[in-house]
Amino acid sequence: MRDFSLLPADSYNRQLLSHVHPPDWIPPKPATYYHLVVIGAGPAGLVAAAGAASLGARVALCERHFLGGDCLHTGCVPSKALLRAARAAAQVRDGATFGVDATELPTVDFPAVMERMRRLRSDIAAQDSAARFRQLGVDVFFGATCFTSGNTVRVAETDLRFKKAVIATGTRARVPSIPGLDTVDYLTNETIFSLTELPQRLAIIGAGPIGCELAQAFARFGSEVHLLETAAGILPREERDAAQLVATALADDGVHIVCAASDISLSSATGKNQIRFSARGKSHEISFSHLLVAAGRAPNVEGLHLERARVNCNPQAGVQVNDRLQTTNPRIYAAGDICSKYKFTHAADAMARIVIGNALFGKRGKVSRLIIPWCTYTSPEIARIGLSAEEAAAAQIPIDTYRQPLAEIDRAVLDGHPQGFIEAHTRKGADTILGATIVAEQAGELVGEFSLAMSHGLGLKKLATTIHPYPTVAAGLGKLGDQYNRTRLTPWVKYLMRRWFALSK
Repeated sequence: MRDFSLLPADSYNRQLLSHVHPPDWIPPKPATYYHLVVIGAGPAGLVAAAGAASLGARVALCERHFLGGDCLHTGCVPSKALLRAARAAAQVRDGATFGVDATELPTVDFPAVMERMRRLRSDIAAQDSAARFRQLGVDVFFGATCFTSGNTVRVAETDLRFKKAVIATGTRARVPSIPGLDTVDYLTNETIFSLTELPQRLAIIGAGPIGCELAQAFARFGSEVHLLETAAGILPREERDAAQLVATALADDGVHIVCAASDISLSSATGKNQIRFSARGKSHEISFSHLLVAAGRAPNVEGLHLERARVNCNPQAGVQVNDRLQTTNPRIYAAGDICSKYKFTHAADAMARIVIGNALFGKRGKVSRLIIPWCTYTSPEIARIGLSAEEAAAAQIPIDTYRQPLAEIDRAVLDGHPQGFIEAHTRKGADTILGATIVAEQAGELVGEFSLAMSHGLGLKKLATTIHPYPTVAAGLGKLGDQYNRTRLTPWVKYLMRRWFALSK
């Protein structure tokens, strides 16, 4: 497992450290036994620990590095701070579109951008602090943790006995086997947020959410960015036409995108870093000052000694769990990225809540009942929930698809963002929503309405009766309901309507 360091060592990172791993922390005297021992203090672990303690359980929280996990330190929080700064730069650059001439291109003070990120991150960290969790009644232990039996763990030099435990150790950046990678310095999401100088030429391997978000951000800051993806297109998990809209936006911001790249290799000779690859039947070579590897995630299972606890795991997929998030040891559960294909903070939160009920109160909550939306925070954003058209076809589920182009939504036109759409897939012949995709600015804010509808069995007809303020992009969701209602006007219904009005003269 990796060992984080907080760089640069400025006042904001010192404040952050005082929250998430205080240098003077004195471990508590362990209880005789704990109702719940939580291993890992990322989003899943923190929610499980706080929730269980609030209900009166004796809880121990064990963390090797920093409370808060990837989300706080190297994921959601720092990346969204950077994306907001990059959006501000783009808004100034594009001001002439709205009749606001900035006369000169914006000047990006990258060190100031990163300082703002560190300041905000340290402020947010107070919610995840060791002091706060101690106040909640949680015993917080720092140090490497491993199982010593099916009902005991050792954290640092302290042994803890538990009635139930939850593994929430999360994931780390996966480093693929690429020839020459060991000859160059490279960044991952765990180190890129320590930068203090803007990369001149940034190469990124991997065009998933992390790769695409950071590619656009650094291009907007002024870096020359090359984004390489081995798949046929960026964001492989998204609807193809949705991903293409984002690819166009990235290209408009200056990102050089190469898909279906193969035979990737790296070298560093005479102080010059180069990446070589093949694409479209030709060989290519790019020099770079910085390299970001964003090629997926790997589970943090090393050093846990899961075999001592009779917990099965897969080095690629993580800890094996059933639908109730129970491992092969009935006493031990798992939650979050370590056991889920949905590697999102909000998914980890939801899974931790299931664990609390199942582990401590014998409930039978199932993770398969969760309806989990997600969003890639490029500009425009892609938000999605449920089945895609491709997934429905693969599962042989007949669907109807309703799409509302943003070019027909007044607010999107007025805001200067008419590219994109709101789309819903319903069960064939019905208004039951099976999935949805939104490509729009603030799509992540809009997808919640689909999440609510799907979670409570509300169909497109209900969306049509929901009144949205005008002008908003959210009004487009109601337009999907109108589209569905028009399909109910069959020739027979139209004939009856004509007869009705004829008789009502």
